[in-house]
Amino acid sequence: MRAIQNTAFGNPVETLKLVDLPAPANPGPDEVLIAMEYAPINGNDLAVVTNRFAYSTPLPSIVGNEGVGRVLQVGANVSGVKVGDRVLPPLYALTWRERLTIPAKGLFALPANVDPRQLAMLRINPPTAVLLLERFVDLKEGDWVVQNAANSGIGRTVIALAKKRGLRTINFVRRPELVDELEEAGGDVVLVDEPGAVDKAKAAVGAGNVRLAIDGLSGSAAARLIEVLSQNGTLVSYAFTSGELVTPVKVVDLHLRGIVVRGIYIDLPEYLPYIADAIKASAELMTSGELDLPVAAVYPLADYQQAIAHAIKGGKVLLDLRSSN
Repeated sequence: MRAIQNTAFGNPVETLKLVDLPAPANPGPDEVLIAMEYAPINGNDLAVVTNRFAYSTPLPSIVGNEGVGRVLQVGANVSGVKVGDRVLPPLYALTWRERLTIPAKGLFALPANVDPRQLAMLRINPPTAVLLLERFVDLKEGDWVVQNAANSGIGRTVIALAKKRGLRTINFVRRPELVDELEEAGGDVVLVDEPGAVDKAKAAVGAGNVRLAIDGLSGSAAARLIEVLSQNGTLVSYAFTSGELVTPVKVVDLHLRGIVVRGIYIDLPEYLPYIADAIKASAELMTSGELDLPVAAVYPLADYQQAIAHAIKGGKVLLDLRSSN
């Protein structure tokens, strides 16, 4: 069985190796054997390789935090899924390999008519977007949500969910060519995050209520979202892709405007009861065509170094883990 294994904490292009490992054991009771199909290269995957993530793996270690595969075998007592079903392995299941045996608990069949490349990206970003809209503020139809990194998987899912639920979105992006694209995807207001964008956002909202800000960048970009929030609004941070580890918050915003600043990490115990439903809600958006996450490139497993280099430069990159490659 081929797999991508990390051999040292450092530059992923150099430390990751394509290796042949023994095939996983046949599934025991309450287990399933999965043939992996696709897995995305996420920022948190690369953070694991460089030892900058929330947890550290012993070395050498297979890599991969999410992906999609088909059930090849089921063990005794398994009733929730059957051979041939597409399923999502658990978070941090080390998915960059052709096959794996995992517990069947919590697995469920994914829609058969959705592109598996889309399903491969379903485990982290879309359910995070669902939780962002459901777990922090009691949003009402007509309320506004402001977000940065609107072109991300989370950002696009927020747009699709908000449109479905009668919410309105202000979406900050960093490249002008994304404006028309995200407007077509359903974003109500799409602005390049540049000087004057905050004033444009406030003008677009008018007397509306901006109750939630969703931050994927941190630092000064998050501070601009706070400026757009209405009285007693809440900012929730899910990432710090800008590299800035501190978000400046004015004391006056805390005292006089009642601004609340929160964070989310979906692997915390308090979110686990909601993950399955969040995944299913996101899968429904994919099934209906309301959510289509962009893919910059798909690389066969043998070209993993090119795939890693591409992902570092930018764009969502997938690994094709099917044995035929």
